[in-house]
Amino acid sequence: MKEASRPSLLVDSPENRWYACFVKPRSEKVVAVRMSETGIDCYLPLQRIRRRWSDRIKWVNEPLIRSYVFVRVNNQSFRKVLFIEGFLRFITFEGRAVPIPDNQIEALKIVLDKGVDLEVTVESFEAGQQVEVIAGPLIGLKGELVETRGTKRMLLRLDQINQGILVTIDSSLLARI
Repeated sequence: MKEASRPSLLVDSPENRWYACFVKPRSEKVVAVRMSETGIDCYLPLQRIRRRWSDRIKWVNEPLIRSYVFVRVNNQSFRKVLFIEGFLRFITFEGRAVPIPDNQIEALKIVLDKGVDLEVTVESFEAGQQVEVIAGPLIGLKGELVETRGTKRMLLRLDQINQGILVTIDSSLLARI
């Protein structure tokens, strides 16, 4: 009789190491609480930002990196993470979860504790690229990126409104198309 082959483990280290978990969008805080309640050592980097609504402005704690929670597990305890509601997957490379060095997590904690103003950038923009506004009052408008002004500001030419209007806009409100 042929013996069933065991699937390879996502986490193969016998010692506790940090791993990044991808979780359902906008559920990072809930997933982190569930992990803590289950006894899983986790870290959700939060930053304090001002949010504006139509009737008020309020300081809120938001995840620094959207849809990610960091967990410290080994090859025995990682299975608990798989059953947490809201958990989607480990960040992997060639079928194995990618460990994150302890010093990087510690550095992130120190920077956030000091209150340093941070911005996480996922993609870089270059002049001439076609982009779309994905948030804010100009949501849905498409245009050409004319110039980058530092790391946070972009000069955008909006053709949809049939005018040669140049708008300076925060890069976090743009996506490549």
